[in-house]
Amino acid sequence: MKRMQTQLNTRSAEFQANAEHNKRIAAEFRERQRAARFDRPERDVERLRKQNKLLVRERLERLLDPGTPFLELSTLAANMEYGGEVPGAGVVTGIGIVAGREVMINAGDASVKGGAWYPLSVKKTIRALDIAIENRLPVVHLCDSAGGFLPLQAELFADRYYAGRIFRNQSILSKMGVQQVAVVCGHCTAGGAYVPGLSDYNVIVRGTGAIFLAGPPLVKAATGEEVTVEELGGCDMHTSKSGTADYPASSEDEAFAIARDIVGQFKRPQKAQVEWQEPEAPLYPAEDLYGIIPKDIKQQFDIREVIARLVDGSRFHEYQPNYGKTLICGYAHLWGYKIGILANNGVLFNDSALKGAHFIELCNQNRTPLLFLQNITGFMVGREYEQRGITKDGAKMIMAVSCSEVPKFTVIVNGSFGAGNYGMSGRAFDPRFLFMWPQSQISVMGAEQAANTLADVKIRQLARHGKQLTPEEVAAIREPVLTDVKRQSSALYSTSEVWDDGILDPVDTRNALGIAISAALNTPIEEPRYGVFRM
Repeated sequence: MKRMQTQLNTRSAEFQANAEHNKRIAAEFRERQRAARFDRPERDVERLRKQNKLLVRERLERLLDPGTPFLELSTLAANMEYGGEVPGAGVVTGIGIVAGREVMINAGDASVKGGAWYPLSVKKTIRALDIAIENRLPVVHLCDSAGGFLPLQAELFADRYYAGRIFRNQSILSKMGVQQVAVVCGHCTAGGAYVPGLSDYNVIVRGTGAIFLAGPPLVKAATGEEVTVEELGGCDMHTSKSGTADYPASSEDEAFAIARDIVGQFKRPQKAQVEWQEPEAPLYPAEDLYGIIPKDIKQQFDIREVIARLVDGSRFHEYQPNYGKTLICGYAHLWGYKIGILANNGVLFNDSALKGAHFIELCNQNRTPLLFLQNITGFMVGREYEQRGITKDGAKMIMAVSCSEVPKFTVIVNGSFGAGNYGMSGRAFDPRFLFMWPQSQISVMGAEQAANTLADVKIRQLARHGKQLTPEEVAAIREPVLTDVKRQSSALYSTSEVWDDGILDPVDTRNALGIAISAALNTPIEEPRYGVFRM
């Protein structure tokens, strides 16, 4: 493949201004991420120390193979909910290496509200198990939870994708033959008891671990029976009498050693066969990405400059370079894996939508995973384009994305607006992983458009009744909408709601995608089949 030639002037004032702006945003993101991972009230840390418990990050250090990467997911989940008091939604999830095997980690963080499950804790856990199902990843559960957060029980109990989905997903994993290990480090109460109960193997720590459908206070209230934690659901009872737990451990260190030994017995998966070659570092430094992305989200840039800093050797074979130029398509390698890239260089016109649909078909034909790099304002609108069939051409691209069988990966590198999000494999189209960059935005339309549209609707409503608004009254309608849409379209809001799998510092994107692609190849690639393409 041909090496890409950069057109960047890294000494230009524009590049330097962009770099300063985006480095500041990335630094703010990294600080938020550090705080979400490590900042805890001293009283909560002391409480766990007195119980002889490790913190969740210390548990991960003992579980994961030393010196191996850990792709943590949704680190800033719930960062804009619950008054900011539930960092990471009280759960740590991610893909790591245990005994040489790729596994999904699902770890309760007992330093956050005793590990209670909030609605977004449940959503984050379900997403982790969805990823395990999609990519046939074994799961290691680190259990330490106070159970569901009762004041919000209506938002986490009854519906299809609420807490019961956790246990449904565990059952589906077992049906698929994808193994799970639970390490019971603390209490597993009520529904939480089913996490170890539905795992293939479980280890329980003597003195701190416990499994029961109702703790001693609730048992007494319900039946009048007085019973201790150990009698009701402790380590020795469950490993010698009930058989609910398999392996007793005298300490957390021993429990993690046992868990690692169990995972070491798992059969290694047969990876799906895709083209691979020796990896090669990009020709251009990843730090340039800060200067490539403009300060103003409405300003365009050449997405090829991003591609050149992600792919092996900055080599890229561009498909149909003279047709549908607002969508860049082509082949590259990333950490050795051959991938097909679809990347926005402007609005999607008829020709670019058709080009994208055809390229997706080609990648399915030759079993090449797809990477979507989103910077999209949507499909082109207007009389001329509707007459040319932009709706049906966009539908062709959406059909191709929806029915694609090869693994899909999406990174929102700047804007993601309107139906362009759909055509470029947004969350609803089941990419195996979807990440965002810190400055990126996602919404039905841009904040300015939304505010102007709603203000215009209000003006016309009042005009029909003979009332004319002053500029001050128009601003009073427009400004609250602008503020709300800006907040709700930010990457921080998206990741807080678990609409993505996490924000990435741009310089970490290549490594994150390498881990994601490797994990995705645990699942066989089926032969492609499509629905009806409207001609």
